[in-house]
Amino acid sequence: MKTDELDYYLPAELIAQQPSDVRSQSKLMVLDRREKSICGRVFKDVIEYLRAGDCLVLNDTRVLPARFYGHRDTGAKIEGLFLLQTPDGWEVMLKNSRKLKAGEEIVLCDVAGKDYCRAVAQLAADGQWKLKVAGDAEDVLAKIGFAPLPPYIKRNACDARTEYDRQRYQTVYARQAGAVAAPTAGLHFTDELLGQIESTGVKIAYVTLHVGAGTFKPVAVENLDEHEIHSERFSVDEHNAEIINQARVAGGRIVAVGTTAVRTLETAAGEDGRVRACSGDTRLFIMPGYEYKIVGAMITNFHLPKSTLLALVGAFAGMDFVLQAYRKAVNDRYRFYSYGDAMMIF
Repeated sequence: MKTDELDYYLPAELIAQQPSDVRSQSKLMVLDRREKSICGRVFKDVIEYLRAGDCLVLNDTRVLPARFYGHRDTGAKIEGLFLLQTPDGWEVMLKNSRKLKAGEEIVLCDVAGKDYCRAVAQLAADGQWKLKVAGDAEDVLAKIGFAPLPPYIKRNACDARTEYDRQRYQTVYARQAGAVAAPTAGLHFTDELLGQIESTGVKIAYVTLHVGAGTFKPVAVENLDEHEIHSERFSVDEHNAEIINQARVAGGRIVAVGTTAVRTLETAAGEDGRVRACSGDTRLFIMPGYEYKIVGAMITNFHLPKSTLLALVGAFAGMDFVLQAYRKAVNDRYRFYSYGDAMMIF
């Protein structure tokens, strides 16, 4: 498949800069694969498209406050994104690091902008850096970190240092710390809506996939199958695997909330569609031609052009149908990307 087949036109003003005032009041576009029909609703209406016996699968990863700021001793400002803690230190991406030297110390600032601690910078692979920082990453980031918003959500330095994004760029059911980007389809759910859904007889199960920085990266090669998919850590425990398997055996649909839940389920499912309790790293690349093993419906946001996430959705609903829906979403002024509106496909 040519990467250009994943392209579409999007006016810049439709890239959402703020979430909906109320999570469940976002728009919802509903796609029926069999009827090839498209209709517009409000997200809270998703309950009307779920049936007793279905299993709604949520990714319970919790987004770390992974964006941080600091400076060199020269006064030059540094902006960073925490990726992973290893025995050798933090793996990070750094902006404004062109003049930074290996072995140089930088100062990390707290959320008030004051000097907090010093860290030694070392070059790593792929233009990334490692920082030697004293203390546990989660504890330190709680003092210095901000919501790791993607670059298409514009914030100035003051905006970036607000609590608002730390709350809204997080699902209400986030539990397992480790993501550096949000599983954005889940941002539309409220505790109240989840309670209403469960009261109708829909089962709810949780899986974990820690979303990495590469999840939104556009494909840069001409042919899609030449793209190297990013790796992400996932886990499915025995309890939730059993909830999913029981629902499937009883005839319920497995409804994945977000592409991260889709990748986790399809990684954990055998050819018979039964989900195994397992954990590890997944590099599953779902593109048109992939045969889904377990996911019967999905809820997802609108994705970047030429992205692996758009390819995943196209594999589920058909690329032509998905792009037709995207064109309609543009015409109807839906809001796109992380803080934008959602679609449900069944």
